[in-house]
Amino acid sequence: MQNERPPLNIVYVNPEIPQNTGSTARLCAATGVTLHLVGRLGFRIDDRAVRRAGLDYWEHVDTRRHKNFDDLRAAFPDARFLFFSKSASRLYTEAEYAAGDFLVFGSETKGLPSELTAAAPESCFRIPIVTSAVRSLNLATATGIVAFEALRQLGFPHA
Repeated sequence: MQNERPPLNIVYVNPEIPQNTGSTARLCAATGVTLHLVGRLGFRIDDRAVRRAGLDYWEHVDTRRHKNFDDLRAAFPDARFLFFSKSASRLYTEAEYAAGDFLVFGSETKGLPSELTAAAPESCFRIPIVTSAVRSLNLATATGIVAFEALRQLGFPHA
């Protein structure tokens, strides 16, 4: 499946918590989605660290590293990027997802850099939180919610 065009791309900018990236990697392995890790990671992803974490599916994930977001954009100049932030005004269900989209999420403690969301407000979406008991959703949970809505709209390719 890695030779086929992925139905979607998930992008984590400066992820900090290895368990979130591990959970998302499992989601990617299960769905054929490519995982892009951008910027500084708060953990290691070398073979030894991955084995030690018990991520026996890691070899089945198309994982790509990018020094920064500009490098990601340069590698995919025609890509469409959709940004997910708790401060966006539009709901993730309002997005019309297309095959090959890049779904971009920020770090667990800082979210997305403001320069990314400010440059493309029409491409920013949020997941509603209906109570004040929490300030945000877990990164892997939010990613799963958005990814499966996008895959649903695409008719679950590769299913």
